[in-house]
Amino acid sequence: MLFRLAPHRKTSKLTAVMTAAALAFAPVSAALAQQEKGPPVIRDTEAEQLLRDYTRPILRAAGLEKQNIQVVIINDGTFNAFVADGRRIFVNSGAILQSETPNQLIGVLAHETGHLAGGHLSKMREQMAQAQTQMIIAMLLGAGAMVAGARSGNGNGGLANAGAAAVAAPQEMIRRNLISYVRAQEENADRAGVKFLAATGQSAKGMYDTFRRFTNDSLFASHGADPYLQSHPMPADRVAGLEELARSSPYWDKKDDPALQLRHDMVRAKISAFMERQDTVYRRYPMSSDSLPARYAHAISTYLHGDLRTALAQIDGLIQQQPNNSYFYELRGQALLEGGKPAEAIAPLRKAVALSNHSPLIEMLLGQALVGTDNKAYTDEAIGILRAAVARETEAPLGFMQLAMAYGRKGDYAEADLASAQAAFLRGDNKTARELAARAKTRFAVGTPGWVKADDIVAAKPMTGQKSN
Repeated sequence: MLFRLAPHRKTSKLTAVMTAAALAFAPVSAALAQQEKGPPVIRDTEAEQLLRDYTRPILRAAGLEKQNIQVVIINDGTFNAFVADGRRIFVNSGAILQSETPNQLIGVLAHETGHLAGGHLSKMREQMAQAQTQMIIAMLLGAGAMVAGARSGNGNGGLANAGAAAVAAPQEMIRRNLISYVRAQEENADRAGVKFLAATGQSAKGMYDTFRRFTNDSLFASHGADPYLQSHPMPADRVAGLEELARSSPYWDKKDDPALQLRHDMVRAKISAFMERQDTVYRRYPMSSDSLPARYAHAISTYLHGDLRTALAQIDGLIQQQPNNSYFYELRGQALLEGGKPAEAIAPLRKAVALSNHSPLIEMLLGQALVGTDNKAYTDEAIGILRAAVARETEAPLGFMQLAMAYGRKGDYAEADLASAQAAFLRGDNKTARELAARAKTRFAVGTPGWVKADDIVAAKPMTGQKSN
């Protein structure tokens, strides 16, 4: 089930992979507000599982396997990946779509893992703090010189000018030092990424190809630029160094496994079909193509644009070719559910849950189908499935919304209010969350687990940038 947790927002076209080092130069308050407000996130079991499979060996090689680092997909068509904290790697949907091979995307993930393994975020904060101290001292000294010049009258105007220069010059030097530090971090992340790829028996060619492509895109933009004012190494220098390092690996010529390539192509087709215009989808995957990814894209696009009967026939053809593919059954259930046939969606979604080893996102879709039938015989089953799903997937509002409906149908209004409050809280609607949680508290006995959870929501302070009304 591919869905977005926030509306799509366009961002400026980047000519290089953005990293935490680049993010560090944004104003702190703005960066925090954006993080707390929540990026436009895409959730999909198939895509997330693929990225987990890409990152797991890399994280193991980096010694980060036990850190529970997650890969989060951002709904943005530009090629971009970055780390913004010590536990998540953010990847734009555009990076998946534009990576023609798994190795190209794995190379980017290896580079970002290099930032995590190197502790670049905490080190950058230290550098920023030191720079801020240095800048304050420089400004105080410069301001003192300007005051002295002003008090001495017009005859010493040169002293005031010198004071102004004393303010500007250290600031420029500090800025250059910071940018130089960022360039060093990028180079270190490149080296670490190649090291992790070699340790896992993978080629660094995809990483090199990706950065070389960005170099070609940015050559005109960087022509005549001051290399000491660039936050990333100058493109030609970076790629030359990366090529030498990558070619030294014994795995340079190793190709991606065909089965992994197919999974990669299927996820690309899925993202294209769900997120791009229909005419764009059919340009990428013309009707003349009989490949499995093309047929996947066609089936999704067909159901999204209203032809349910044809879409189901196309999905059934996919299932016939891969009868144990949980995501084909998930798609069939989602198409039926969104086509107003929740009862018919139950059987394929049960199959999808079983084949996916009880993926919580797919369980939420099954719970939605059970609730959507208006058959009270399904109520207890829906509650059991949804409770299990939200216990493992705590940040998806959909599960709590469906759980609230199931409890409401059962007449358990205390649990219904609590689940509704949790859904509102995850959406960032703090005002509604507090109101519902306050009402839930009056329905629960004081001190019970439900009362404590509701009290936690009532007492929670709104995060900067979230909707609070």
